[in-house]
Amino acid sequence: MLHKNLIGGEWVGAEGIENINPSDLGDVVGVYARASAEETQQAIAAARAAFRTWSRSGILERHAILRKTADEILARKQELGELLSREEGKTLAEGIGEVTRAGQIFDFFAGETLRLAGETLPSVRPGISVDITREPVGVVGIITPWNFPIAIPAWKIAPALAYGNTVVFKPADLVPGSSWAIIDILARAGLPGGVLNLVMGKGSVVGQTMLDSPDIDAITFTGSVGTGRRVAESSIRFGRRFQLEMGGKNPTVVLDDADMKVAVETVAQSAFFSTGQRCTATSRVIVSEGIHDRFVAALAERTAGLRVGHALAKDTEIGPVVDATQLKQDADYIEIGKSEGAKLVTGGDKIDSGTKGHFFRPALFTEASNSMRIAREEIFGPVAAVIRVKDYEEALATANDTEFGLSAGIVTTSLKHSQHFKRNSEAGMVMVNLPTAGVDFHVPFGGRKGSSYGPREQGRYAAEFYTVVKTAYTAP
Repeated sequence: MLHKNLIGGEWVGAEGIENINPSDLGDVVGVYARASAEETQQAIAAARAAFRTWSRSGILERHAILRKTADEILARKQELGELLSREEGKTLAEGIGEVTRAGQIFDFFAGETLRLAGETLPSVRPGISVDITREPVGVVGIITPWNFPIAIPAWKIAPALAYGNTVVFKPADLVPGSSWAIIDILARAGLPGGVLNLVMGKGSVVGQTMLDSPDIDAITFTGSVGTGRRVAESSIRFGRRFQLEMGGKNPTVVLDDADMKVAVETVAQSAFFSTGQRCTATSRVIVSEGIHDRFVAALAERTAGLRVGHALAKDTEIGPVVDATQLKQDADYIEIGKSEGAKLVTGGDKIDSGTKGHFFRPALFTEASNSMRIAREEIFGPVAAVIRVKDYEEALATANDTEFGLSAGIVTTSLKHSQHFKRNSEAGMVMVNLPTAGVDFHVPFGGRKGSSYGPREQGRYAAEFYTVVKTAYTAP
């Protein structure tokens, strides 16, 4: 069966590409169409035509569609979680968790359609009133990555539709299955034709056509720094708004007074779960010298004991790397770290796990410095480097010494240090005694510096990107 693109309310496509399970390279998840540049242009035109009606649709219509979508996603979380784990490589528990989050996001924004608020203020001129309202931006282009193939599309599509925008959506070419599933659910929930258009395919074709189109009013993108810069350049050329979520080189600081069990589990989950393929994953572990040796020994033992295997196996803790390209990148950084003088204490090798897949043992470096490439560049795999520091002050300075600023964590029992770190960490999200990866669906998500650009995603803050403010004056 060919899973087709959705353009103007019609499922179209003649040729497709196989979606391969990274846990078992002999398992074809499905065949998914690839849109051409012409089809992408048709999708943009369909979204433009549908905007006039959808932007003026009733809030109960939008609420009903988003709520119905949420209900079906949650009812099918086991099935969709298995699909996600097969195509991306997350463990089944993580896959089901991500699907659940997607359902919760659609449910939240169904509610937001009923909370579209404005303000009425008096003018400085007597007798005149001022109404401040929010209106949809227009046609929104959505480009998403492979590492969260249902949650990230959900947190972009749901607010776009809730606030009355129309959408042209390009999922990652590597993992189209989960995205196709939620588009199918939305279409069957009663979404009018042309409001949401799915164009699967190559970034060089579909993505570039979107960037080159003056008929897209806003683009929200999550992915690499290089592609994000191209999104920015093209958007500036057309004067359209853009939102970027890009890289991270996230630190977790472990202080001498940390609870050892909490510290080890926090870092292990931050660095290695979801195979380290999260923009919020910890890849720099900054440890004060008083606890350093004991912590490293305990973390190395925990890391070496992590069970790597098929994503759907019940005892698997770490699934495969997503594809051969990412596997090679992870392996290359192991050699880079060793050549720079860091000590590889465990992992960092490809392994067999019963099936032919992209399996990689989580790697832990010690004796690293913050100037090494493994501490500066985003690896996007289960690789962490421990950096020894003298005290809290050096730990904070080292944590902030990066071009990125997405997420940062600290493990400590000191109220003084935790409060100071929350205030002085140069990251968009700060975690105290919690993993750096893992955020709620109803609060803002985003970073600083080279990690993010534009308004925050998720929660009520999403309105800042997906709506424009109108100020209207009325005289008697």
